[in-house]
Amino acid sequence: MKFVAEIDVMPRPELLDPQGKAVLLGLEHLGLDQVDDVRIGKHITLNLEAETEDIAREKVEKACSKLLANLIMESYTFELKQA
Repeated sequence: MKFVAEIDVMPRPELLDPQGKAVLLGLEHLGLDQVDDVRIGKHITLNLEAETEDIAREKVEKACSKLLANLIMESYTFELKQA
């Protein structure tokens, strides 16, 4: 079976996000000073094949925890759908 995982990797909320702060300042310079906070992360689409949804979920967990996210500074969530 084929699956598609939509993965979001974001900086941990307790850590400073320098990219987000830079974008926030840019928005303020554009006159969009109603924005309170900006956090910048990554969105990854992963197409994979697995025998079952549970196996696909395990593969995505492994990819996220071992490669796609730096668990010291980032957290991740994902949604898995059958393709």
